[in-house]
Amino acid sequence: MSAPTPSASSRPAPLGAAVAALDLRQVRRRKSRLELALYRGIERGCALFGGRRWYRWRHLAAGRFLERHETIELPDLPAALDGLVVAQLSDLHAGAFLGEGDLAHVVARVRELDVDLVALTGDYITHAGSDADALLSDLAGLRARLGCFAVFGNHDYRGRLEAGIAQRFGEVGIRVLRDECARLEVGDATLALTGLEDLEEAKRIDVERARAALRPGDVEVVLCHNPAGAPGLARAGCALVLSGHTHGGQIVVPFLPRLGPHHPGDRVQHGPTTLVVSRGLGVLGVPLRIGAPAELVVVTLRRAAVEAGHER
Repeated sequence: MSAPTPSASSRPAPLGAAVAALDLRQVRRRKSRLELALYRGIERGCALFGGRRWYRWRHLAAGRFLERHETIELPDLPAALDGLVVAQLSDLHAGAFLGEGDLAHVVARVRELDVDLVALTGDYITHAGSDADALLSDLAGLRARLGCFAVFGNHDYRGRLEAGIAQRFGEVGIRVLRDECARLEVGDATLALTGLEDLEEAKRIDVERARAALRPGDVEVVLCHNPAGAPGLARAGCALVLSGHTHGGQIVVPFLPRLGPHHPGDRVQHGPTTLVVSRGLGVLGVPLRIGAPAELVVVTLRRAAVEAGHER
């Protein structure tokens, strides 16, 4: 893939101008003081007995995390975007069980894959905005031809310090999209990367504003931490929604309900739009995953083959 070039000024009217306002906001989930105290107590106990070292060895070392590949076939994908590869990292949750250096093998693998785009889909911290600083040295090593982009998850608004996190991410080459679109030109095609604020914790979610820069013919990929937004975001021209949030349940044991928010599945089709949900790389509560491995998601866009007897 070639590097993006500046957009021409003589473009058709933005698609976003005709898009009706969408209300994607989700009900904020809140735990009682007793529940929070219990979680903190368990977390501190696990940390005291080497929980972070255990988690890094068991789930983040080379060969331990899952490298999950998804192919999205699109009948009208421009030839210039055929084969474009996106690496998705989600739900890092820096804090008691993930800190500086713990993502080194994941980042190294992203570099080996030589991807076109890196997408980070939220929840970089667990409890405090300063937790994000522990990620910077690792994330600074990410490389992609079209750039590295991110959106916030619900945890990232703790203390309302998200603007500082966005600034520090920008300093290491990661642009945080906050209800905005990055239009990336590749040859004669454009990949429109739309990034939304979190659906639970943001003060405002403005999908119309985020999509205002879209033009006819753009291939849209949306970064939205919470997968509950995907049904409302799906439409013609939107190829893909990348989300996280659910941890895949984190601890999936037969006959027991999954932990955390509702998990719609790893891959769900909403009409013309595919939702891909990452199980994430970090954890909450305990340094443990069962049936929901830490994963690096690698998505490839492909032009769908046409019926026999017709040229591709």
